[in-house]
Amino acid sequence: MPKRTRAGALTALAAAALAVGTAVAAPAAAAPKPPGFLAAADLPPQPGLSWTAGRVTAGVPEAVERDTCLGIALGGGQNTWYREFRTDLDTGARQVSAELPSVSAAKGRFAKLDEDIVSCAYRIETDDPQTRATFQDHGDLPVGDGAHVYALHTVTSWGASDIRLLSVGRDGRTVTVVDWGRLGGFADAPVKAFKKTTATAVHKLH
Repeated sequence: MPKRTRAGALTALAAAALAVGTAVAAPAAAAPKPPGFLAAADLPPQPGLSWTAGRVTAGVPEAVERDTCLGIALGGGQNTWYREFRTDLDTGARQVSAELPSVSAAKGRFAKLDEDIVSCAYRIETDDPQTRATFQDHGDLPVGDGAHVYALHTVTSWGASDIRLLSVGRDGRTVTVVDWGRLGGFADAPVKAFKKTTATAVHKLH
C-alpha cells in the first residue's frame, strides 16, 4: 500500500511538472497590431514648411488625456495608438486610433467622440470663462463606415487665438481621430485639404 501511494504521488508530481513545463513552453499572446496610420505627406500642405512624423506609439499621450474635446472617450488608452506630426513653426497634428472588441463597440466609441467634439466649445467656456470657443460643423465624409469633420476656434481674454480641425472616422472595429491645429482663426484652416487627410486616414486603417 505505501508503495502504491508513493507511486501515485510521483505520478501526480510528474503530471504537474509536465503541465508547468507545457505552460512555460506555450508562446506568449502576440501584442495587438496597430492599424495603419497617416504619413507626413498625407497632412494638409503648409506653404514653405514640411511635416515630420513621429513613431506610431501604443497608448495615448498625456495631452489627449487632458484634452477637453477628446479626453473622455480616448483617455483609457487600451488597444489605442497615436502618431504625432509637427512642422518647424506653430502647426501640429496628431492621429489617435483605437481597436474595439466589436463593431458595436466601435460604433459606440465613434458616437461618443462625435458627441464630445460637438459639445466641446460649450465645455471649454464652462471650464474657463476667460476663453471664448466657436464651433463649426463641416459635415460627413463617405469613407469607410463614416467620418465627420469639425472646426473649433478659441480666443482667450489675453488675445491668444487658436484654430483646430478635428475629425472622427470608423472602419469596422477601428475608430480614428485626426487633430490638426495652429495659431489663427477659421480663415487659416485648410478644411478642404483636411477632409482629404481624414479620408486617407480612414482608408489606411486596414
